[in-house]
Amino acid sequence: MSHVTQETTMFKPVAEKKSVEETIREVVEALREKGYNPIDQLAGYLLSGDPAYVTSYKDARLKIRRYERYELIEALLQAYLGEEGRK
Repeated sequence: MSHVTQETTMFKPVAEKKSVEETIREVVEALREKGYNPIDQLAGYLLSGDPAYVTSYKDARLKIRRYERYELIEALLQAYLGEEGRK
């Protein structure tokens, strides 16, 4: 005889603690694997805000949307400008 319970178990998602830079790299990798030009796709997303520019493959769209667009642009500029951009 099996015991059936009326209790509900709640599962909480584990939030990933990845930096903006790591996230961008993962999204770029997913875009390349799907045959897209990551520069064109990310530029389209950053300019328009339309998440359709980013593939859902490997949860890339979900990952990139964890950050505001200004945070992504800021990280890209800091990487491009290096230490000069952090002054």
